[in-house]
Amino acid sequence: MQYADIAIAVLGAFVLAWLADLLGGRRGLFATSLVSGVGAVAGWFLAIRVFAVSTMEEWTWVMWSMIASAVALGAFFLFRSKR
Repeated sequence: MQYADIAIAVLGAFVLAWLADLLGGRRGLFATSLVSGVGAVAGWFLAIRVFAVSTMEEWTWVMWSMIASAVALGAFFLFRSKR
């Protein structure tokens, strides 16, 4: 159970990408997964390295990761090209 938080963060980022893909009109699961994953890693980096509000032994970074993933997906759908 040592890596349960990492597995939950990865699964959460994929679920957010899947939901965004469903709500966004099926533009591509790969693109939304990539954006969600990068956002999740950015949230982890902000929580652990930049603001130091959490450590890898705590669960706070998972929340930061999911929030950053949602913000990245929002920006993706806001600024993507609409051909």
